[in-house]
Amino acid sequence: MENIGFIGTGVMGSSMIRHLLNAGYPVRVFNRTKSKADAVIAEGAKWCDTPADVTAQSDIVITIVGYPKDVEETYFGENGIFSKADNHHILIDMTTSTPTLAEKIDDFGKSKGIRTLDAPVSGGDKGAQNGTLTTMVGGDEGTFEAAKEVLSVFSSKVMLQGPAGSGQHTKMANQIMVAGTMTGMTELLVYSKAAGLDLQRVVEQVGSGSAANWSLTNYAPRILKQDYTAGFFVKHFVKDLKIALDEADKMGIDLPATRQAAVLYEQLAGKGFADDGTQALVKLWWGE
Repeated sequence: MENIGFIGTGVMGSSMIRHLLNAGYPVRVFNRTKSKADAVIAEGAKWCDTPADVTAQSDIVITIVGYPKDVEETYFGENGIFSKADNHHILIDMTTSTPTLAEKIDDFGKSKGIRTLDAPVSGGDKGAQNGTLTTMVGGDEGTFEAAKEVLSVFSSKVMLQGPAGSGQHTKMANQIMVAGTMTGMTELLVYSKAAGLDLQRVVEQVGSGSAANWSLTNYAPRILKQDYTAGFFVKHFVKDLKIALDEADKMGIDLPATRQAAVLYEQLAGKGFADDGTQALVKLWWGE
């Protein structure tokens, strides 16, 4: 059984690590803030002091960190993954990052004989906890087949979408759709409340018809409970929508609905809610 290295023990990473431990994989971990790794260490993961140390003790190294700049530092920094990786490793970045950076990692890996994949996920905190993430993969088919069993430990759907960068492009397509459903779900609630309707009853009925969607099912109940904790951070969604719009610009396409969603989420972050969950968008109408 492969030794797994896992860098990033946040909301998503910690749950993914637990699934790997429960499946019997030895897991080495690193996180910039060590205390955030305490829970998984208590459950059997082994701490390493740097990404390089994780890599030296692992066969497959998985990263899920915050921003593209964090990915770059984790892979290319002085004590980064590439300082210790060799041709026996498979490196899998599961951060939602840029297709360009995924291609850079792949190009550098190929120059050293190192196999890499970009494999961002969708499903939020609940998907990670339940092991039902959707994992969108870019890279070589042989590398994908070699890593698929590990990725399937915490995923319900793992698919290769094409060469390096394709996983990230697919995640951007996913986030474009999420932007639409989150703004629609929020405005549905705002409208229904203004009309004097019972929000619980509206959500129940609308959610069984043609307007049913993941955001309505998973986030409307949280809003009704005034639960704005992060299954997915506002600040990370702002980052994702910027990447999607930047990529759209490069391809010469305009995405006006996504652009407006980005404006709304930037306003929300600017009001001090960057560390809330994306369902906090309703605070633009309802306040705190």
